[in-house]
Amino acid sequence: MLQHIVMWKIKDLGAEGDKATNVAKAKALLDACAHLVPGIERFEVATAQPGLEGTYDLVLNSSFTDRAALAAYQTHPSHVALKPFMRKVVQERQCMDYET
Repeated sequence: MLQHIVMWKIKDLGAEGDKATNVAKAKALLDACAHLVPGIERFEVATAQPGLEGTYDLVLNSSFTDRAALAAYQTHPSHVALKPFMRKVVQERQCMDYET
């Protein structure tokens, strides 16, 4: 099993307006990717809870059966299509993959 975790800090102002608008749109775009390819075991997209300092705004916590499933997800046209929006609104991104 391969865990794939990505966290994003969203700009205060970005492509579609304010941070809250961009976080909501990014979450919706990511949520739409939950069943794109076989091999996605878990796909959770969440936004930061109010009151936390030093946190990221959005997180993807996902599990794939193997590296091939993750590669299929990353190259799927629907996933590739959300990248231009994300590039416009993301201030910072962190990613980690690890085997379990």
